[in-house]
Amino acid sequence: MDTTTLNQAFTAIFDTQADATFFSPGRINLIGEHTDYNGGHVFPAAISLGTYGAARKRDDQIFRFYSANFEDEGIIEVNLNELVFAKEDSWTNYPKGVIKFLQEAGHTIDTGFDLYVYGNIPNGAGLSSSASLELLTGIIAEELYDLTLERLDLVKIGKKTENDFIGLNSGIMDQFAIGMGADKRAIYLDTNSLDYELVPLDLADNVIVIMNTNKRRELADSKYNERRTECETALAELNQELNIDSLGAIDANTFDQYAYLIKDANRLKRARHAVWENQRTALARQALQTGDLAEFGRLINASHVSLEHDYEVTGIELDTLAHTAWAQEGVLGARMTGAGFGGCGIAIVAKDKVDDFQDQVGKVYTETIGYPPQFYIAEISTGARVLTRR
Repeated sequence: MDTTTLNQAFTAIFDTQADATFFSPGRINLIGEHTDYNGGHVFPAAISLGTYGAARKRDDQIFRFYSANFEDEGIIEVNLNELVFAKEDSWTNYPKGVIKFLQEAGHTIDTGFDLYVYGNIPNGAGLSSSASLELLTGIIAEELYDLTLERLDLVKIGKKTENDFIGLNSGIMDQFAIGMGADKRAIYLDTNSLDYELVPLDLADNVIVIMNTNKRRELADSKYNERRTECETALAELNQELNIDSLGAIDANTFDQYAYLIKDANRLKRARHAVWENQRTALARQALQTGDLAEFGRLINASHVSLEHDYEVTGIELDTLAHTAWAQEGVLGARMTGAGFGGCGIAIVAKDKVDDFQDQVGKVYTETIGYPPQFYIAEISTGARVLTRR
């Protein structure tokens, strides 16, 4: 959406002019899945799909929220003194949580604002529309109230909103990628220390194709929290003889030596995925840096196999996309991305094979699942930012 259209849409809803316009990207994760809350490494990148916003500061203590994606809900009004989770307030719980925690961090937000939102991330696709909205709210507050914010602090407030306001026990990867994203670069992030490196994403004559299952993935209703609990229990069992803060703190050989301490077969598989996926992510970074795209693709494939069989978060839709993609000419690698249970996969595809890839994978998926997938080319984007000021 261009900023002229965005401003016009704001005025049509609120009958006034916006003070500024904003954009907050979505994200993909190249590799390193379900490692972020296990203290491992992740390798995400911000993308050009995301959430647009136009906002105007008010003189009273009322927030008025409107989303073009949920037109039937109209304008949702919230008082500055009533920033509590309310199911009936729908998507506005995300901005409410961010504003509440900004206040609790000592930042002065003493009036409300009008906000128009439009997102072109498919709903429930697993490209992190919720974190995109959280970071959008953060940069709006930063701009309208002239706040002095370190971007990492804003990233942490987004995660706190997800964990403590929404109630999803997720890690920091989504907010970090969206807040810290850089053009044509992926972020190699140690989720334990938050040390990170921007790695050039040079895929030569290949592009990243996002494959949307068109099956909604509702994280809070999924087995996401269950997987986290399984990993935490496995970590406690390993610590009967080890002294580690997270599964990301041990290498594969050490894990193999002490895996007998884990008493449940499912917990063993979950922990094995977390440990080995962390190793794959480090190898993937190395492969990108040396230009070994074939190895990078093999690691992506191995990630999906582990997520399918050890972590069990894929399902027939994501498996059909990945397995079919592997069989196509010009595909370096393919895997699910995000939390799983629906949502999206990614494939690294030769540019001159993209049309054939979409035709063939789309055909098999539709025959197997009963409805078609959607495909997008993922263009790597910079992080959440102000677009225009009045």
